[in-house]
Amino acid sequence: MKKSDKKEKKIENPNSKTVKNKEKKNKEKKPNKFIETIKKKWLINGTKTTLLVLIILAIFFGVNIGLQKASLTPLDFSKEKLFTLTQASKDKVKNIEKDVTLYFVEYSDDDSTLDLAKQYSKVNNHIKVEAVKANDRPDLVQKYGIESGTTAIIAECGEKYKILSSQDLVTYDSTTYESISIAEEKLTATIQTVTTDTVPKVYFLSGYSKLSLSSGMQYLNAYLENEIYDVETVDVLTTGKIPDDCDTLVITMPSKDFDEIATNAIIDYINSGKNILWFQAATAQNIETPNVNKILAMYGINPFSLGIIREADSDRMLSNQPDLILPNIQSTDVTKKLVNAEGVIFIDATKINTMDSDKLTELNVEKTELLKTSEKSYFRTNFTNSQDEAEDDDEVGSYTVGEMMTKTITEANEETGEKAKTSKLIIYGENYFISDMPLTSSTQTPVIQYRQNKDLALNSISYLVDREDDITARKSTGTVTYTATETENRIILTIIFAIPLVIIVAGIIVWQIRRRKK
Repeated sequence: MKKSDKKEKKIENPNSKTVKNKEKKNKEKKPNKFIETIKKKWLINGTKTTLLVLIILAIFFGVNIGLQKASLTPLDFSKEKLFTLTQASKDKVKNIEKDVTLYFVEYSDDDSTLDLAKQYSKVNNHIKVEAVKANDRPDLVQKYGIESGTTAIIAECGEKYKILSSQDLVTYDSTTYESISIAEEKLTATIQTVTTDTVPKVYFLSGYSKLSLSSGMQYLNAYLENEIYDVETVDVLTTGKIPDDCDTLVITMPSKDFDEIATNAIIDYINSGKNILWFQAATAQNIETPNVNKILAMYGINPFSLGIIREADSDRMLSNQPDLILPNIQSTDVTKKLVNAEGVIFIDATKINTMDSDKLTELNVEKTELLKTSEKSYFRTNFTNSQDEAEDDDEVGSYTVGEMMTKTITEANEETGEKAKTSKLIIYGENYFISDMPLTSSTQTPVIQYRQNKDLALNSISYLVDREDDITARKSTGTVTYTATETENRIILTIIFAIPLVIIVAGIIVWQIRRRKK
């Protein structure tokens, strides 16, 4: 029994060991497969995550580097977009074919005016902008007499040049005493100045008006010079005629009649095919002006009536003041860019009386209405009446306060190829809106700076001198609130990109961690 038992034990032991080994191997195999699977999944998912993170980071750093290298347009936070080029400026410089360099001497790289100037280069590759230090360019400083340590802008085109100081780029609001940027206006004008071969001549008739370039119209004078006009006055009693190089003659509210010399000189000027811009204000005095009336009659305009226009439509007056009229702007070649703008303000305007259509045809004159009052406005001849509403003796209706008269002097000749000779008159029944005087007693801001008053005057002259590309609604001046520099742009844009990227990356990481825990 014992031997047999031993044999049985010997037989059983090898079998049991084999079974146990198999079981052990099976147990070892199962966890290995699981681990391998997990490792593979982790490897795949981890690779995907890593690649995704790397791609995102690559995009992030690529954008950041691109922003650093790019010449960015400043982000303009000023209400009036004072540091963004207007379409008007782009139109004025886009076709310049001469090479122009704007040297910004002693300006920092992140200066907002420098950033503004760089936008010209994007419009026209003939315009170059360089920021230079006086120590690096002593030849430039010496050539143009720039004082040591001062900032200046030098516009250079061949032998022509113009220098702007930092003071030239700002003006000041006389009411708030805050600085107003005119950098774009000055830079555009400067570029035009050094690249323009011919400059239109605008003469103001002197000796017959209380307004003059030196007294009452200094702002208009400055605006015209900024628009690249050669502005002068003409005393006909001295010259005996209107100068031959006069492209447009400006006449402001004659306070007395023209004498014979002036009358004949103006008539000769008209018959030569030249143009006139006329500002006529209302008057309370019945002044006899037969010679003035004679000249106006050449264009089909009757003598001005004694009286003023007052407005009764609340939408067509300023601050419920009937004498502050907001005329309706008609869509014409002169005024089309102002139709959807802020409009203009007329004060104590008078109506323009034109002859009937038959008489205009006889005179070879065509009329174009530019500005009209509302149907509720009224014409008051009684200057002692201070009532704000129309009285029985007031004439109610719509009145023309801005008009263009085109007179054909000679017809076109097809045989000789001669073009028709015409003389244009743009006339406004108001001259206060172009003056330096304040709008009201409570403000010192010149009335020409309100709304689009300046634009109306400048666009009228642009049309008369055949510079129709300059007819536009210019950028309103205002207090400079803030504009981001180029460096600040990069910071802002980096933040814009960085924050979303960080959130995305963090979200992916958290998502992967949660998946692994499941």
